[in-house]
Amino acid sequence: MFELEFNTPQQWTDTVLADFDAFLQDHAAAEKKASGMALSMLSHYPDKRKLVKAMTDLALEEMIHFKQVVKLLTERDVNLGDDKKDPYVNQLRGMFRHGKEVFMLDRLLVAAVIEARGHERFALIAEALPPGKDKEFYTAIAKSEEKHKNLFVELAYEYFDKEEVDARLAEVITREAQICASLPYRAALH
Repeated sequence: MFELEFNTPQQWTDTVLADFDAFLQDHAAAEKKASGMALSMLSHYPDKRKLVKAMTDLALEEMIHFKQVVKLLTERDVNLGDDKKDPYVNQLRGMFRHGKEVFMLDRLLVAAVIEARGHERFALIAEALPPGKDKEFYTAIAKSEEKHKNLFVELAYEYFDKEEVDARLAEVITREAQICASLPYRAALH
């Protein structure tokens, strides 16, 4: 549906693989937060039936992913870890405009771009991992993130004019590229 402007370099993947336990802790936190975001969206827009159904399904799927990552952590004898502020997500949230309608549109499009970045980076991890269950898991997670990216844009098209959605999405993609280029690489999704 859309492409990101910034391509994550090999240095990010190398950083993740050098401390994969820390990456898993961050991944678990990201799945938990994604589930919470979906619940928040359906709570804020109870009159949007398609959104409510989609966010209900998404919240459950993200919690299943969370459970799967916790299992990987447990197998590695690594604790879950504390939630940390995500500078990437916080900077993207800075794009949220005031006003009920534009705020909703921005939430949908920022979520789409975050999912697109997750798709790209989980695919990079899947490519880099040796054959086995971790590689298979990250291949499946990457495909899931791609579906989520498209879901948020489809919901935006459901509730807003396509031209408005496309114009705002282009702005979010450009800002997201600037944020990615400015952040240091760490053993984290973002």
